[in-house]
Amino acid sequence: MATTEPRWLDERQQKTWRAYMAATQLLSDHIDRQLQRDSGMPHTYYSLLVWLSETPGRRMRMTELAERSKITRSRLSHAISRLEKDGWVRREDCATDRRGQMAVLTEQGFKALRTAAPGHVEAVRTAVFDRLTEEQVGQLGEIMRTIAEGLAPQGRPDLPWLR
Repeated sequence: MATTEPRWLDERQQKTWRAYMAATQLLSDHIDRQLQRDSGMPHTYYSLLVWLSETPGRRMRMTELAERSKITRSRLSHAISRLEKDGWVRREDCATDRRGQMAVLTEQGFKALRTAAPGHVEAVRTAVFDRLTEEQVGQLGEIMRTIAEGLAPQGRPDLPWLR
């Protein structure tokens, strides 16, 4: 039985990979800590409120919200339950699909989002955009879109929001 040698990363790739891992882990922790400290919510919950705030009627099907958030349906359901307890979101049955549910941002949730947004955007700006040139911002966006598109092609059954 023939075995193929793994395609090991060269030194430059390894350094880049490790820098990426360090930066994403530190950035995720930085943003999450800021939101927890200043607004009492994790970044995932903040992101869900943002998605809902940007849709007509501040409502979205749960399946679409899971896809946009790139999280599993069970994780979304848990998060929405917590947001419901806080009075920031409510669930409604979907008018067009008896099996579907809608997540709806409440006025109280919208106020919480408006309160959290200034500190969050400052944390993002300070941690990321203030450190980059305009050219680097464009490059970073292009690189991240390329990676995301490669990892989330249509029809892939193992994507988080399909689990």
